[in-house]
Amino acid sequence: MIFSRRRARRTFFACMLACASPAIAAAGTPVETVEISARPISQFHIGHDETRFGPLEFVGGLEMTSPARDFGALSAFRFLKPGGDFIGVADTGFWFFGTITRDAGRRPLGVTNFRMQQMVDAAGRPIDRKWEVDAEGLAVKDGIATVGFERDQRVAQFKIDPDNMKAPVRQLDYQIPAEELRQNRGFETVTHANPYGQHEGGLVVVSERSLNKAGNVYAAVIEGPHKGVFTVRRDGDFDITDGAFLPDGDLLLLERSFSIARGVKMRLRRIYGESVAKGAVADGPVLMEADMSYQIDNMEGLDVWTRDDGALMVSLISDDNHSILQRNLYLEFILHQD
Repeated sequence: MIFSRRRARRTFFACMLACASPAIAAAGTPVETVEISARPISQFHIGHDETRFGPLEFVGGLEMTSPARDFGALSAFRFLKPGGDFIGVADTGFWFFGTITRDAGRRPLGVTNFRMQQMVDAAGRPIDRKWEVDAEGLAVKDGIATVGFERDQRVAQFKIDPDNMKAPVRQLDYQIPAEELRQNRGFETVTHANPYGQHEGGLVVVSERSLNKAGNVYAAVIEGPHKGVFTVRRDGDFDITDGAFLPDGDLLLLERSFSIARGVKMRLRRIYGESVAKGAVADGPVLMEADMSYQIDNMEGLDVWTRDDGALMVSLISDDNHSILQRNLYLEFILHQD
């Protein structure tokens, strides 16, 4: 049974990762309260008790389910309060908000106060055409959410109001020539650079798999004193699904690979901060790689934050593509710097 279920999931990924386009639910109330059931995950490596995976230490995770029709397709998220309140976007054109609850050992225990709201146009009308609201990347700063969209390629900014998210207040110049962006391989990573580094907290975008002639991934610094296009070296058959800057200025990337033969894989790669520069080819080492023998799925979202005891944390979420064969996961790690 386990083998056949995994095989079915692998086959399904072939379609969903290439052309995922689940229907968007009809507009309902402006803000929908969603009941979330969360099953704690205590082992990252299935059937094994080890917690250390290279420099990453597994803290815990959650498998999230809900009877709500709109729940799922979680593409990107960022914490508004470290390890607690969060905001996110689904690639079906929804905002979501909620709070991670924790046990006495600081491990994730559940999700409360989860709400969703459909994205709207300038007139406040819900947008039902997925290709217009295929939200994939998210950055948050000073009450502003910056979202990267695929298909209708753009980077737009919104004022954060969990009770009434409105149309964007402006769109940004993303520097990369539009003809170089592949339709379903656009801006999966939108993140603010280190505020004390060379880019002074400016926005950086990285595409999923829009490649230049050398086979590297298009990216750009779109704010700050050193705006311009750069690329990230593509390593193997992995695509980039999200990223966030670490306190030391390096860029942590979440990457995903899929084949029918072996299923889905995920990887975390640390890109040297000095290589994130106009005209450069950014690169860096792999920190961790996991396949379907681990508690992973279609891993799409990442955030980096600092716990109250000073630990540097990495949180990941998965996109279930609204499929019964996939899961919505939340995973949490400590990133050790030694």
